[in-house]
Amino acid sequence: MFPSNFIRTSADYILSQQLADGCIPWFEGHYADPWDHVEAAMGLSITGEFAAAKRAYEWLASVQLADGSWWAAYKNGGVDNRERRESNFVAYIATGIWHHYLIAGEREFLLQFWPVVEKALDFVLALQSEHGEIQWAVDGQGAPLQDALITGCASIYKSLECGINIAVTLGRPRADWVVARERLGVALRDKPERFDRTWESKDRFSMDWFYPVLTGVFGAAAARARLQKKWPEFVVEDLGCRCVNDEPWVTVAESCELTIALLAAGERSKAEIIYRGLHRWQDKDGGYWTGYVYRDQAVWPEEKTSWTVGAMLLAADALAGLTPASGLFTQVNLLNAPQNAEGLDHLHQLELSGSQR
Repeated sequence: MFPSNFIRTSADYILSQQLADGCIPWFEGHYADPWDHVEAAMGLSITGEFAAAKRAYEWLASVQLADGSWWAAYKNGGVDNRERRESNFVAYIATGIWHHYLIAGEREFLLQFWPVVEKALDFVLALQSEHGEIQWAVDGQGAPLQDALITGCASIYKSLECGINIAVTLGRPRADWVVARERLGVALRDKPERFDRTWESKDRFSMDWFYPVLTGVFGAAAARARLQKKWPEFVVEDLGCRCVNDEPWVTVAESCELTIALLAAGERSKAEIIYRGLHRWQDKDGGYWTGYVYRDQAVWPEEKTSWTVGAMLLAADALAGLTPASGLFTQVNLLNAPQNAEGLDHLHQLELSGSQR
């Protein structure tokens, strides 16, 4: 499924990009954003680099704003983008913290980061509308930007699952988070009109297609139907997943995430085929090129991002069961799940799908 030295070289590459303060930028000299920083940190947890992963989360905690949010980007020890604070970026800390706990099993780690997670998710849920969707960002002055993204909200849906599990594990359940997650799931499944209201539809992006599957919004039967519907639109045989449907560009990270989404939908053979082909993009330093323009037969951009390696590790874990967190994105596992019709039906679909391992 992957080269024999894959785990070590991947860990070394992310470590080579991590700064002394714990921040993990995209690559040397570039900025870091909260979401991709967490993605790379999860890669460190998978490889057993627990101290480095903890430093990554401690850095993120150190730059958290009083309201629980983070700016869009950081560079050279300061803020690089004060234009907005994105809700899915803010929520992702919950996914990273729960992921690390599943692997390392350190309750003290959860206790240390509980205030960070709680403030972050409370900030995000203050942006939820009466219809269930969550506004994608606030501007530099903190005013909500009134529209929602399918991919962003799907990511938040998984982060809420993780946040709820952290809360339950620590004996500090947040019933309001449970209700908010249910409402968000209903919006994602049944209220397409609540997304892309003020801009052109984002449905040309593959992430809008597979992210609701990756994050457990749909049960396996609906997930398989969703993936099948646009498979020819986004998947290039023998190469991987396009970033957008109208450009001849496949990307490694999207292909990794599609791999995990396929596993969640019970499509293991397709997942294995896509993932095996991605190792061709690994460079000698252990990094992976971001993408490939097949029309021009050229790597583009000429960047090897830390979060792409993180995505490769997450997909490897989902496929090979490398850690106790391997099922995080292939199944829904709500601790003390709410006893209501919507929640039970959704969990029932997942249990019947064979996606539970």
